Amino acid sequence: MTPSVGEQLPAFARVVTADDVAAYADAGGDRNPLHLDGEFARSVGFDDVIAHGMFTMGHMAAAVSRWAGPDAVVERITAHFRAPVFMGEEIRAGGSVREVDGGTVTVDTWVAVDRHGATEWPIKKGQVVIRVAGDR
Repeated sequence: MTPSVGEQLPAFARVVTADDVAAYADAGGDRNPLHLDGEFARSVGFDDVIAHGMFTMGHMAAAVSRWAGPDAVVERITAHFRAPVFMGEEIRAGGSVREVDGGTVTVDTWVAVDRHGATEWPIKKGQVVIRVAGDR
């Protein structure tokens, strides 16, 4: 199937855990205590440790990759980080197709979390550009 402008991606959800964030810190080399040490995070004004922004962006990219299929290639990702993500929260990523130009597809993306009865947007305006081949 060829993607069409306006097509909605299915939401992709996961609960963020301390183990996820620790593994990300080890893999990426970002061992900032804001992501690993609750006492430190509270001392600088957060309720507890927060996930890396790039971890959240990676989840957004994974939502697009799952939708596009294994033959799609991510060419570019942009994101505006707007809110932290705490351990135990469920993040949901999704988006809609903005443009299709031959085999290049631009998807407007977002990541949301429900917090205290309201939706927060850790990433409200993201974009992923992929190259697709054949049917997905």
